[in-house]
Amino acid sequence: MLEEVKERVCAANLALAREGLAILTWGNASEIDRERGLVVIKPSGVPYDGMKPSDMVVVDLDGKVVEGNYRPSSDTPTHLVLYKAFPSLGGVVHTHSAHATAWAQAGRSIPNIGTTHADTFHDDVPVTGEIPSDRIRDAYEEATGDAVVETIHRLGIDPVATPGALVAHHGPFTWGRDAADAVEHAVILEEVAKIALLSVALNPAIQMNRDLIEKHYSRKHGPKAYYGQKGNSK
Repeated sequence: MLEEVKERVCAANLALAREGLAILTWGNASEIDRERGLVVIKPSGVPYDGMKPSDMVVVDLDGKVVEGNYRPSSDTPTHLVLYKAFPSLGGVVHTHSAHATAWAQAGRSIPNIGTTHADTFHDDVPVTGEIPSDRIRDAYEEATGDAVVETIHRLGIDPVATPGALVAHHGPFTWGRDAADAVEHAVILEEVAKIALLSVALNPAIQMNRDLIEKHYSRKHGPKAYYGQKGNSK
């Protein structure tokens, strides 16, 4: 079932480890088949070394395992909340990459203060508020997804234009057209987080001209995008 999706999701998870975004078992990638309403995700607590497509777990949008020999990632409910809230999402990634997680633990959004950021993330990468204690006790992973969704809606952010968010005290989630796209956004987010940390340390008051933000985002993603070759804005 969904063998090609399993191949892509396994490759995406292995890419997280290869890119240094996930050590030990800290991270997960998933992809959704919208027509069938099924999600393929990394198994819980399984090391990346030696991971195979056949290890991936298929779940429905209620989190029920449809196929697989392992339990799905403990973050599966978070992925499902995001897929249900944002129909444009095809893949979701969660990591504990060091610099992005540092911003999350500090409870700070990553400010859009450079063209490296603006090329991919139209807005500041937002950070959620605190998750209430009762939800931590009873439905923590689902509440994590709800916190991301609430933050995106409250700030009026387009999840396609800013494909990621930070969960306070936890870490980053990114998303995209598919699992590979979500991984690429996770790689970019970590680099953006590192650059922003250095920039704010040098100049805490730094800001960027909004016109420059719009220029860099639109030249890659706007209706008149001209970055890269035809048919590929990246």
